[in-house]
Amino acid sequence: MTLTISSTRTDSRRGLAAVLLSRRGAVYLPAATAGDAARPTADGLAGVSLLEADLLERGHLLSADLRQALAVLDTRALTVAGRALLADLDHALGADRDHAPLFRGFPETTHADTGAFYADRVLALLFQKPRLPCVLCGVDGTVHALAPCAHLVCRMCFDGKDFSGCPVCHRRLDADDPFLSLQAPRPDADPDRALPERLRVLAHGGDLAARTADAGRELSALLARTGALSPQDTDDLQTLLDTRDRTDLSWLPRTVPGRETKARLLAWLFADPAAYAVTLPAATGLIDIATDVLRLLVVRSGGDAGLLDVPRFAQVPRPLRRALLSVLDRLEPALAVEDMRRHPTAWKHAAERLHPFEYAERYPRAALAVAVLRDVRLTDDALSGRLRAAARSLPYADASGDRIRLPHWPARVEAALADRDVPAAVALLAQRPGELLRRLDHLLRLAAANGDHIDAVLAALDTAVPKVSPAVLLSALGEIRTRTAPGQHDRVFFPKGGNAKAHIVADERGPLPADAVARTVTVLTGEILRRAAARPPVDLAVVDAGLDGVIAPFAERTASRALVTLPRGSELPVPEGRTVRLFLHWTESAVSGRTDLDLSVALYTADWQHTGTCDYTDLRFRKNAAVHSGDLTSAPAPQGAAEFVDLDLDRLAAAGVRYVVAVVFSFNNVAFEDLDEAFAGLMVRDRPGEEGPVFDPRQVEQRFDLTGRARAAVPMILDVAGRTMRWLDVVKGVTGTHHAVHRHADALATLGEGLTGLFASGARVGLGELATWQAAARARTVVVRHHDGSASTYRRRDGEETAEFAGRIGTPATDDGPGRGSGEDRNPTGDPDAGSHDAAGAPDPARAQLAYLLRGDLPLTGQAEVFALHPAGLDAGELRLLAASDLVTSLAADG
Repeated sequence: MTLTISSTRTDSRRGLAAVLLSRRGAVYLPAATAGDAARPTADGLAGVSLLEADLLERGHLLSADLRQALAVLDTRALTVAGRALLADLDHALGADRDHAPLFRGFPETTHADTGAFYADRVLALLFQKPRLPCVLCGVDGTVHALAPCAHLVCRMCFDGKDFSGCPVCHRRLDADDPFLSLQAPRPDADPDRALPERLRVLAHGGDLAARTADAGRELSALLARTGALSPQDTDDLQTLLDTRDRTDLSWLPRTVPGRETKARLLAWLFADPAAYAVTLPAATGLIDIATDVLRLLVVRSGGDAGLLDVPRFAQVPRPLRRALLSVLDRLEPALAVEDMRRHPTAWKHAAERLHPFEYAERYPRAALAVAVLRDVRLTDDALSGRLRAAARSLPYADASGDRIRLPHWPARVEAALADRDVPAAVALLAQRPGELLRRLDHLLRLAAANGDHIDAVLAALDTAVPKVSPAVLLSALGEIRTRTAPGQHDRVFFPKGGNAKAHIVADERGPLPADAVARTVTVLTGEILRRAAARPPVDLAVVDAGLDGVIAPFAERTASRALVTLPRGSELPVPEGRTVRLFLHWTESAVSGRTDLDLSVALYTADWQHTGTCDYTDLRFRKNAAVHSGDLTSAPAPQGAAEFVDLDLDRLAAAGVRYVVAVVFSFNNVAFEDLDEAFAGLMVRDRPGEEGPVFDPRQVEQRFDLTGRARAAVPMILDVAGRTMRWLDVVKGVTGTHHAVHRHADALATLGEGLTGLFASGARVGLGELATWQAAARARTVVVRHHDGSASTYRRRDGEETAEFAGRIGTPATDDGPGRGSGEDRNPTGDPDAGSHDAAGAPDPARAQLAYLLRGDLPLTGQAEVFALHPAGLDAGELRLLAASDLVTSLAADG
């Protein structure tokens, strides 16, 4: 089957304050009003108390230093700062929108009999007449037309206090329609309800100068990423770049490893021709392959850096044209042509803007590469003479005929593999270490079939691994280590794309020999440990066992913009005794017209047999096990429309449900990106039937955007028995209109089973594994914190190799207790005050210099390196906060 991964895109980016608030949890205030000498005023303290209450309702708290800094502001400045802060948080949570569902008393007033409710609507639609008694109840004078749909509705049969849309067509009604009676206010939320897992303590980042400095740090971190950035990181990159000065490039790094990131940086640098004197020499030094030039031309023309959307190329100013041709001229022509052949049509159009043949005398190798790409026929003219001269300077070029021929490496590789010539294939792939690892499974299968070439493959692998990117290294490790048994799970492919299609197919490959797999895994894991060990050593590291369900990031370029950045495939627990409320909000646009999105769930047994749905066709499943808020069929601005689904996991389990697949369909086939806005998410509520607002910002655990050309999104799967949520963040390809979840039940089962099997199999490296390897390679002592609050201590023993130490972490072979192990008193940093153990020798986790946490609940200090899925009270000013991608980037290849 075929799926599509969501690609998020929006025309609006969040401002710098919102970027730093999200990435660092920091709030910045004017220096003049936040000095140490200022004293809090009574009005200031009262205002801060009110702000604290508002923040708590959004799942945020103030740190002591931020509270003090706010308390000394004058009333006007405090009001401005508070409103701006709350507005940024509301937008991130989705709390700045109207979330009235169709049934405003949801879940209590959701109809118990969907069929009877539908029959009443049909009867009213077909037989209701103006100025006549109601066809349902027979009462005279109660039937009136609604606006804007003009349907005739009886006010006795349909209670206007409970509806936010037309009871017949479910279209949103005009706000002043008399049918919309004032609803009794819903009870306030219980102030003692639980705080969210994503709770964050906001810190005082300093004054506006500190904000600029912190923006520079965040920019440097993004530019150092080795892989493609997520859409949210891409937006933030542009916001952060706009804080820099093109005429002073002291901040510009010497290298930018991410190709797409580099293209966006180059396009930003070249956006101002007045700065070319500074930007041209600095920026062109970053370009090292021909595709870098193509990406730059595409991005500056409004296209996608991944070369998925190649627009008509914009005009290239003459100075930039010469600079880019000079870059192409210094590249090896055979490699440049190979790059160009990956995107031949785009390159042929790009060459029309660069005019390489006009500059053939000045840049002959650039002209030669384009001539080979375009298969230019040589004659006796001056250009042909220059091209022949350029070819004669290359030992591998053939210009004896009327065409110039260069060797084509990919064709030679494919020929060797087709001929099952393992030595030839290994020799060729050894020239491109990344390609060797991508073809590793194929090579090992061929080598195993021939019986005597596995050693040659592993020898080439041992030479190649120090030179490959960390993403390729981790991908190869995950893939190979699951290949000892046939058909353990379906094969799942995530090809690159804006709406990239993921293919799920049966795995028909034979297994690899166990010995070859073990030896390969040893080489790959050893390289990861070697790279991690090259990082600065520390005395103590802490790893949360709760990270075991989190997947190391991959395919981030298609990740949704989300409140909590959770890598695709990750699985997290749902707290016991609490219920889940899914939500959806969307707003139509002039492009989309009237649009109907539908929030739905498909319910499955443990063997993925479809057992029920909860959507607009069936509003309740087993009474209260799953309850839908009603189907709104339009979402005019500014209110938009909202839908909800309540899930009682205990009742679902009693009904035999094991898996709940959440889906958002575009009923009338409008693409998400054509809407003004569309987002969804989930709240975790304290108990079934909990009173309070239907949308409670404090209970929001995840909120994510729906964009891209997709019409059906599958964000997550809930495992009812395991009480976990697995984040999928994929979209499903659909055709036609009138989508309903029961029509796609089989396809969703294939999707759910395939992706669940993939991520549970170990074919993707987990973030917990990666954290353990990093900790073992860098620390003498590692503390593992368990789900139940207990902890296990592991100390590297005398003579214990890093791989052996890493393999012991997480097993019962601990070193708990004072005086055990050989590393308890060592301090590789040389700092006499940096000891991490108490007098009895027991490690103190709060003194760790390296920590990988599910929640930032350790009072760490001293510029410790910390990853926390939920940062909580961690202060980016005191610590070096890491993103999940940073754990991968830190394993970048040497040089």
